[in-house]
Amino acid sequence: SDHPAVGFYTQEVRQAGRRTGFDVVTLAGRRGPLARVSDFSAAHGDFKVGPYIVDVKSFEQLVIPLLLNVSSNETCIVDEIGRMELFSHTFQSVVGKLLDQPETTVVGTLPVPRPRSPEFVEMVRNRQDVKLFMITKENRNSILNDVIDAIQACTQRTGKDI
Repeated sequence: SDHPAVGFYTQEVRQAGRRTGFDVVTLAGRRGPLARVSDFSAAHGDFKVGPYIVDVKSFEQLVIPLLLNVSSNETCIVDEIGRMELFSHTFQSVVGKLLDQPETTVVGTLPVPRPRSPEFVEMVRNRQDVKLFMITKENRNSILNDVIDAIQACTQRTGKDI
């Protein structure tokens, strides 16, 4: 299409039927570890979410160059803006700048609101230029067309964020 997409998504990693972590996968097909269950090397510091240790360095090496090079006619996929990813202050700063580029369409996923939602997540959720869709197991197939329509509307007027 006229509006190529760039970005990344998060995928669970399973071994012998149990979830052992998450990888980040770029739309270009590059992959790196985001988090592993905590028997993963202690050298990765104290970035913990539940049973997982987050490999912030690996995440940043894969994702930051990608997000810094988004051009104005591209749609940028950011899956997700969540607790693990937010251990990276660079990620927060780069995503903030992307959201401030009026000509860039950002399609991001946020965790559902919780009493102690990260401040950055709530800032994104409350932006005037963000259109939110609540996706559930029940509606996730039927809502896809609405999301695609919204992305197309954004890219046709070159931009804003979802």
